[in-house]
Order: sequence, then C-alpha cells, then structure tokens
Amino acid sequence: MVRCNQIVEWLVDGARSASDTSEVVSELCDGLVGCGIPVSRFRLYVFALHPQIMGHAFRWHCGMAVEMISAPFETLETDEFRQSPVRHVIDTRTPLRCRLGQADCPIEFAVTRDLSEEGVTDYLAVPLFFAGGAVHGATFATEHPNGFTDEQIAAIESVVAPLARVAENRLLERTASVLLDTYVGNNAGSRILAGQIRRGDTTAIHAAIWLSDMRGFTRLADRLPPQILVDMLNRYFDCQVPAIVKRGGEVLKFIGDGLLAIFPITGDENARQVCDNALAAAHEARAAIASSDSVEGDVRFGLALHVGEVLYGNIGSGNRLDFTCIGPAVNLAARIEKLTGELNRTILASEEFERHCSSRFASVGEFELRGFGLARTVFGLADETGR
Repeated sequence: MVRCNQIVEWLVDGARSASDTSEVVSELCDGLVGCGIPVSRFRLYVFALHPQIMGHAFRWHCGMAVEMISAPFETLETDEFRQSPVRHVIDTRTPLRCRLGQADCPIEFAVTRDLSEEGVTDYLAVPLFFAGGAVHGATFATEHPNGFTDEQIAAIESVVAPLARVAENRLLERTASVLLDTYVGNNAGSRILAGQIRRGDTTAIHAAIWLSDMRGFTRLADRLPPQILVDMLNRYFDCQVPAIVKRGGEVLKFIGDGLLAIFPITGDENARQVCDNALAAAHEARAAIASSDSVEGDVRFGLALHVGEVLYGNIGSGNRLDFTCIGPAVNLAARIEKLTGELNRTILASEEFERHCSSRFASVGEFELRGFGLARTVFGLADETGR
C-alpha cells in the first residue's frame, strides 16, 4: 500500500521548510516520487487578487526547477482556458481522471491530446477547495507505461486537502503583500507587514519630494463622461508612475488628479544622485504626457520638486489609517506646484532641490509662499520659457 503520511503531516504543519509556493510544489512532488508514485508533471493553478493578473500556474517537471507563470485577465476569455480540464474541475467541483495510455480513453480536451502525444499515460485533475469558498485546481501526470495504480491515485488524493490549506495560506500572504504594494506602495507595504500599524507610528525621512497636478482637470470633469475621465486619468498617471518607480521613487498617494511621491535620501553623499534621478523621472514624465494622445489638449502637467524632511507613517482616526507623509516640506512643495500654473511652467524646483541637483536650473524669481514667511527663490528649467 502506498502511503504519504509524512507528506500529509508536512502539509498539515504548514510546509514550513518551504520558503515560498514554488518550494512547496518542488518538495511536494519530490516527496511523492520518493513514495514510489511516478509523477512526472504537476501543475498548481491559483487565481490571484491582483489588478493586472488573473492567476498563477506553478509548473513542475521531474528533474527540473519549478516555473511560475502569471496569466493576465484576458486568459479567462480564451478557448484554451475555458475548455481546459482545470476549468472543468473548478466548475464541476469534481476530480477528472484521463487514462491516456488506454486505447478506449476519450480525448475530450486539447491539452490531454497534447499530453498523450508527449508520452503522458495517466492524468488527474483535482479541485482545490479553499476555506474562503474559492475553488482552484491542480493536476498530476505520469509517463509510466502502466499509468497510476488505484493505490497511487488514493495516495495522491490524500494530499489534496492539506495542499489546499497550504496553497491558500501562501496565496493570502502574497495577496496581502500585492494589495499593500498596489494601494500604499512597496516601502509602506513592507512597513505595514512588519507590524508598523499603530496610529502615530512615524519615521522622519529625508527625501526628494515630487508633487504633481493636472492643470485644467476641473474643466475636463465638467464636460467629459465619468468613465472617459477615469480612463484618461489612468493613462495620465501611467505617464508618471513608471518613471518614478524606475528611479527609486515611491508613489504615496493619488489625490484626485494629483500625485505625491518621495525619493528617500539615505545620506548627504547620495543626495545629488537622488535629485538627479527625480529630475530624470520628471523629464521622462513630461515627455510622455506631451507625446500622449490620451490627454486632452487643454490639460497641462505641473510638477514641484523639493528636498526636505517628512514624517512618514500612520495617520488617521481609530481603525481607519493612512500611511502617508506630512510636514512643512510637503506643504512647501504644494505651494510651489501652484506656481507652475501662474508662471506657465511645467517643472519648478525649490532652492533646496536645485542646490543638490547637478542639472542647471535658472531662477524664475522670489515668491512669498503662503505660510512660509520670507520670500523663497524658485527655479525652473532652461528649456521652459514660462510667461
């Protein structure tokens, strides 16, 4: 009799020796082979809670490293997915076995026809029931001439339920990380997962500050249908966010048509590099917006760049918090950003930013900024003539 007690116990214990889902799959399959079950291929299919990805497939072949493939939402609409054994077992909530090595085995799915041509003799697809009610899937295949024995099938089925528990836990961890990255940013998400969730927990950070705004947005909001306006905003932010993230910045907040980001400075020695990176991102974003056909002609992009200390952490009320940054430096950036419209400039910088940046700026004048007392010198780029 084939027994997989150790594998079941390992899964029930949370598969703690495996650091991620790929290692869970690898150790599971190696264990099944070690028990005398001739698994040659295994697939784990899990749906994801992600803004761009429908789900992940973890693929194991005997003697090879586990490969993870992410599928976009468009995959749901393909015939390959809708007519697959995995879709079938998820919809019917029942296992499916195809003894491909037998001449009278019906070939109902394109994938099993392909597997048969590649030498697979037996194929088992099973639904994975998560405690939250969702159904995912896994498949086991062998190239053994006689396929799986009934005892081996029973042994495989004995690991399915505990595998579902482990897969669900790993997916929940990954989902939490993805959602935090999506909604609060990578650095903030890491801090939250590390336990920094108490109201008032803040850290003082020296950073280059990016505060941008879409000029003319109010006029657009008055005349464009809501969905068209939202689609345009998303494309507008697509012109900025990749440039920021690529150069070490972190987007903290979207404020309507505004965007707040920071580029942390870890020491005086790298302040120049950080400011150069922020300015390079600004040039890229300006060029992307100017060349994009997704932004209406009467909309302009305004951006303020500043360097200062911000308080970064949890602010809010009771159990409704926001992980953001505040401080006089953010307020100063906001005042400078308002000047971009008045001066007909796209990018303006504070004296603190200009002092750290290696690129050449030119003074556009001194201005009394509300709430900051003495007049402040503001700088613009040489390639912008202004008013």
